[in-house]
Amino acid sequence: MENTHDVYRKFTLSKNSDYDIIQSSFGHFNVFKRDACSFLTPYSRRDYYKISLVMGMGELHYSNRWIKVDRPALLFSNPVVPYAWEMTSKDQTGWFCLFTEQFINQESKQSVLKDSPLFKVDGDPLYFLNDYQVNEISLIYEKMMHEMHSTYTYKYNVLRNYLHLIVHEAMKMQPSSNFERQGNASSKISHLFFELLERQFPIDSPSYQLKLKTANDYAYSLSIHVNHLNRVIKEATGKTTSEHIGNRITQEAKALLQYSNWNISEIAHSLGFEYQAYFTNFFKKNTGLSPKRFREIIFNQQV
Repeated sequence: MENTHDVYRKFTLSKNSDYDIIQSSFGHFNVFKRDACSFLTPYSRRDYYKISLVMGMGELHYSNRWIKVDRPALLFSNPVVPYAWEMTSKDQTGWFCLFTEQFINQESKQSVLKDSPLFKVDGDPLYFLNDYQVNEISLIYEKMMHEMHSTYTYKYNVLRNYLHLIVHEAMKMQPSSNFERQGNASSKISHLFFELLERQFPIDSPSYQLKLKTANDYAYSLSIHVNHLNRVIKEATGKTTSEHIGNRITQEAKALLQYSNWNISEIAHSLGFEYQAYFTNFFKKNTGLSPKRFREIIFNQQV
């Protein structure tokens, strides 16, 4: 999983970069011109949110889809859905900003950023732009860049307001019906839950920690009440939401114990357990074996 430190290694930044300043109690935010970045990115998750104004042709691999980008577009990505970008034209310009969940969480619970369909698992990640929209959104990015270097006390609030503007511009590009909750669409909710569950796996680095661990986490990402999610999943499968989450985490734990060289503490952390003892109890409850004993049995079978 790529993190913000990986992003900065891709750029030629001065030692006096603002990175350490913004990586603070406010969370992290920064804005760049796209001509400073690599135009072949690996298919993976990131630990940050990103909004890109893409000017240049290429192909976007987003979740299980390939999307051809042949004109200016606005791209939204989040830490849950893996994606990759491959350019098909030499000229690549535009802007992008990246920010962490902590940066968003400085706002109230009613924040349009956190609640926007643009950052939900079933949201549309790409919005093609006309010339007017390109100019308007480019201007917002230019203002972001200017604000980044200001000494204004409330600069982070200003930057969040600019994020709001971009999100609202994108929301205006969709029919209003796209933002209506489909509370009675049980089959769609069930499908989206399992899609979201699977998108968290496989875990490819011990530094990555599972983002969604409870039924409440999934309900929040799907913009529905947890009781409604539980009812839909129970009616569709006969199992509770928590059972499905626990079974999938157990499955991933077995794979990591068998195929990775991570120690048990690293595996516990990556699967979202605060303490190794919690993971050990969880794994033993679901398999009848401790993680250590499970790994020993697998190792002996392979010898």
